[in-house]
Amino acid sequence: MAHVLVIDDEPAIRMALKKFLKEQNYQVSIAANSDEAFKILEQEVVDVALVDLVMPKMDGIELIQKMKRVQPKIIPIVITGFGTITSAVQAMKAGAFHYLTKPFDLDDVSSIVATALEHRELKEENRLLRDQIQREYRFANIIGKSEEIQTVFDLVERVSETDSTILLLGESGTGKELIARAIHYNSRRKEKPLVTVNCAAIPEELLESELFGHIKGAYTGAIATVPGRFDAANNGSIFLDEIGDMSFKLQVKLLRVLQEQCFEPVGSTKTHTVDVRIIAATNQDLDKAVKEKRFREDLYYRLNVIPIRIPPLRERASDVPLLVRHFIDKFNKVNNCQIEGVSKETMRLLTQYKWPGNIRELENTIERTAVLKRKGIIEPPDLPETISGIKESLAASSKGAARELPDSGISLRESIADYEKELIMRALEKTGWNKNKAARLLKLNRTTLVEKIRKRNLEKM
Repeated sequence: MAHVLVIDDEPAIRMALKKFLKEQNYQVSIAANSDEAFKILEQEVVDVALVDLVMPKMDGIELIQKMKRVQPKIIPIVITGFGTITSAVQAMKAGAFHYLTKPFDLDDVSSIVATALEHRELKEENRLLRDQIQREYRFANIIGKSEEIQTVFDLVERVSETDSTILLLGESGTGKELIARAIHYNSRRKEKPLVTVNCAAIPEELLESELFGHIKGAYTGAIATVPGRFDAANNGSIFLDEIGDMSFKLQVKLLRVLQEQCFEPVGSTKTHTVDVRIIAATNQDLDKAVKEKRFREDLYYRLNVIPIRIPPLRERASDVPLLVRHFIDKFNKVNNCQIEGVSKETMRLLTQYKWPGNIRELENTIERTAVLKRKGIIEPPDLPETISGIKESLAASSKGAARELPDSGISLRESIADYEKELIMRALEKTGWNKNKAARLLKLNRTTLVEKIRKRNLEKM
């Protein structure tokens, strides 16, 4: 139960707020001045403090500053009958979360206190996520704490120090290149080059020359002798991505490199010998490709010495919060944004989404959202339509399926919040976004409706 401290020198206001907030299921303490407030703060943890700005002994701004030193996580909300722009700015600079002028609506108090608590909870969750990211960074740029990704980490640790050929299996966007880099930079070859080749991105007629090089005059346009990627990777590692797209002709030449560590550049009879570790990757089913005669069986077995399957993101949903936090931090820095985090409902959507594009799709989603949102908390309406489609189905289930109360249970609080949001949107749309008329339709004070619109990020785009 959240603990709210009311500090006001007017007894009527203290008692009215105490009675109202207790009805809202908060633990409530009251104080008439700073001395009484600090006695409470020394004995109990307080989550939110409603602080009168003008009081005897110590004014509200000084009180907020000293309270934050005693309990840094406390969230102050200023209440005053002397509302000015100057005092509002001073209160915010002192660390106040919000600013209310007397007389205020009790519904507004309830909404602001709930928002403040949610804000603090999100900040704490984000801090924990950052801590987890630091703890779970087993290799550079690879984030995860799920059992599935831990299995991958364990395999990478065991094979990195060997020179065995590795075959990385996984869907596009799962981070196969990151795993390849982790293997190389944790091996004895880490001081030597890691050369990356995307076999699907280079036309077949050019790929042989790209991999093995060519001599001057080998073909029309070959005006100079050019070494290939295998030469560049000598004593290091080469990462052959999308190996399943390689032609049969090149598969034969690659097989020889695997068996004998040698090859001839295009147009040359001179053999080049190299010491290269091969890490290959594919999103294809190579077993099936072998059966369909699209991939050489002997090459497959040479590549498949140590297979490592990279799980898709849908199989490691517990890693989504860590990845989201990582990408928010990344794009805040890159794009000069000020995204604080994501709301609980947004995180629920992100976690339940199947991510057909895997981590790459998640990264692109967070970048797009951060760039458009710029600052604050990411809410469900900020997400792309492909993900907000889940939001609609969840909202539907919270209204319709909730009547059946499934064995797995439902969140009453979230269901009510979804229904409230729908009613507000209907009222706004019906009144052409006239907030006065919408408030009358919903039998709310206008200030209460405005606060709910702000809290739920429902402002008309």
